[in-house]
Amino acid sequence: MAIRWPLLIRRTHKWLALVVGIQALLWTLTGFYMVAVHIDIIHGDNLVQSPLTQPFDLDGLAAPSKVVAVAPGVSELRLQRLSGRPVWRAETPDGARLFDARTAAPLPALTEAEIRTQARRIYTGDGKIVSVRLLTKAPQEMQSRKPPYWQVEFEGWNRPTLYLSPQTGELISRRHALWRIFDLAWMLHIMDYDERTDVNNPLLRVATWSAFAMALTGAWLLIWSFPRRKRKKA
Repeated sequence: MAIRWPLLIRRTHKWLALVVGIQALLWTLTGFYMVAVHIDIIHGDNLVQSPLTQPFDLDGLAAPSKVVAVAPGVSELRLQRLSGRPVWRAETPDGARLFDARTAAPLPALTEAEIRTQARRIYTGDGKIVSVRLLTKAPQEMQSRKPPYWQVEFEGWNRPTLYLSPQTGELISRRHALWRIFDLAWMLHIMDYDERTDVNNPLLRVATWSAFAMALTGAWLLIWSFPRRKRKKA
């Protein structure tokens, strides 16, 4: 029995369109969102203030060698400010730690009240703080960051949220509603429904080649239809 190629290709194209069509629509919609919303807005740059550069009065400050003596294994030492006062920030094998810049004494982890003050100082909006939580388990939107860290959420339609280090009070990341939509769109776009990072996963490759096959069969049907119409007209 001879193979009826037009019928076979038409059916193949139809089923490919049914299977791949939904994903192709998702590619279009999510791609449009990721292009339409500026990446700086997605990053939340407008939610936080740029750090102020102020000169330090070095008189009376402890020498860096004193900090190194207190915390062996320091790989980096930086002078910065915490709530207006100078502190030494040391990168140790156990993570970043703060030391009093005048006595070289290690500073304890920040309290909730200090985190509230720090978040309020960093945040550019006028909304009130609605929740402050010390997280020991990473939420979905912070899977790439290892806890613990403080989660500070402000009021507002955009649900702006800051994540701060419990040891240094430094800003780790910021999240908001538009970022969360972007994250969902990115997941649907690359078809990685678990980690949302693999842009070359098997499911995406199958969908891509299926869409390519759908385009090829559609092009074949288009080309095949022209001579057929001419014969019918004759």
